Amino acid sequence: MDRIKALICAINSKYIHSGLSVWCLAGGLERYAPEIEYEIMECTINESYNQLLTKITENSFDVIGISTYIWNVELVLRLTKDIKLQSPATIILGGPEAGYNAKEILEKNSEIDYVIAGEGEESFAKLLMGENPEYIPGVCYRSDIGIVVKEPCVCFEEPPTPYTKKYFECLNGRIAYLETSRGCPFRCAFCLSGTRGGVRFFDEEQAKRNIISLAQSGTKTIKFVDRTFNADRKRANRIFQFIIDNYGKKVPESVCFHFEIAGELIDDETLEILKTAPKGLFQFEVGLQSFNEQTLAHINRKTNLEKLSENIKKLISLNNIHIHIDLIIGMSFEDMDSFENSFNKALELKPHMLQLGFLKLLHGAEMREDKEKHKCKFSHIPPYEVVSTPWMSSEELKKLHMLEEVFEKMYNSKRFPNTLEYVFLLEVNPFEFFMKMGNAYKNEGVSNNLDNFSKFVFDFVLNTTGANRETLRDKMAIDRLSTNKMGSLPEFLKIRAPEIKRELIELDKNPTTKRKKGVKRSATMLLSEEKLVYVDYDVEDKIKKSFKIREKVIQKDEK
Repeated sequence: MDRIKALICAINSKYIHSGLSVWCLAGGLERYAPEIEYEIMECTINESYNQLLTKITENSFDVIGISTYIWNVELVLRLTKDIKLQSPATIILGGPEAGYNAKEILEKNSEIDYVIAGEGEESFAKLLMGENPEYIPGVCYRSDIGIVVKEPCVCFEEPPTPYTKKYFECLNGRIAYLETSRGCPFRCAFCLSGTRGGVRFFDEEQAKRNIISLAQSGTKTIKFVDRTFNADRKRANRIFQFIIDNYGKKVPESVCFHFEIAGELIDDETLEILKTAPKGLFQFEVGLQSFNEQTLAHINRKTNLEKLSENIKKLISLNNIHIHIDLIIGMSFEDMDSFENSFNKALELKPHMLQLGFLKLLHGAEMREDKEKHKCKFSHIPPYEVVSTPWMSSEELKKLHMLEEVFEKMYNSKRFPNTLEYVFLLEVNPFEFFMKMGNAYKNEGVSNNLDNFSKFVFDFVLNTTGANRETLRDKMAIDRLSTNKMGSLPEFLKIRAPEIKRELIELDKNPTTKRKKGVKRSATMLLSEEKLVYVDYDVEDKIKKSFKIREKVIQKDEK
């Protein structure tokens, strides 16, 4: 009998992302069905449709498995129809977009033979080995009596490793993903992670070995996919310490580790460890969601907001870890006044990034399944974003979309920190400021060109806040010089003064300020102070993503 030949396909959102799930399935085949011949294919949604279809069908496979998510499900369902026209292969879908919607997918897509719900390493292998699907956990299929749908599979044993030699050959410097646990201690109504199986921690020593292997693979970023990495604080602390101890040794200095953590679980022991971390080694994503306690209680996320806020402040004050927090727009009991309060309080914490996400009603999540408790209207097209709630109208949500767009460009881009600091000193209401800016941005049709956007910001701030023109110009000029390696200013910020060239020559004559060989230097005069500011583009701050601004007091030439 010929060996079964399978293709396991990941269609990622971007090339920089690698698909961990398909390599987990490959690990499952290695452990449970070593006689199965398989290939892994990673591609992206940005490739042409025909190119994707050709890649998948150009070789003869007996089985084609595809991981399905909100960013690729529409494309996958379109592809499977055309795959079946060109290939007799058995088509198997997995991933949350298939597993939590198996009945509808099998009803509407006759070309799809099986859906695997939940963890698929063992179930996928058993299915390919020809076992009866009736007895395989998580396998959904058609039978003589109709469609058989099963609960998502949860496996409590240590999963097989996805990190094969072939994995490292294919990683090629992209973002690497590492899973050291499954499940979540929280049961947030908008999320799937805490719905089944509780938290299961994998072998800690194996996790440490994987950390070293991935760190030495050539990747620059390792993202832990654990939904709450510090659910076990002692274990998290040991892993933090392990990475710190190996920094510059087995862990190259160029590698950064990203974790999703629960901020309220941070304790003094954790802070003592983290303050010894080299700058830029860690990035933390801290779930916040809202400052409305009624909203948090309704989504099953009971949080000590005071403790959470204090811990976020402590993490930020360490000045060595990039802190990313988030708010979710469109949840129950969150009207515009409530969201304004949440937004302003979150901004007061001064995170390095404040992500504003719009609620998505995922298949299998409580907020989608329990329509009586969670009265949201949402798009039935992926990613199933909320379009209105009893507390927030569709028009209000549209306005918040514009706020989110300008906030990304102004705050999260890290291109205007000094400008924003000055604006907030003028005692503006941050929420109102960004709402008005979003409306103006939409009405004026500003292009994405950075110089055009900078001019828009300059004019908007000048016209709406009572800012001093010279001070505003200086703050924005400092921002543009310190965050742009090109070292150029847009025309409206430029100053043509002979002092600039003269002072740069003087700086190069002084041994303490002489420019390093091969390093570019840019400078400008300040209008509000008799100073020259200059930037050497050598060492970028890993947290602020900017270069150090230096100052020199000068005497202006007489005119």
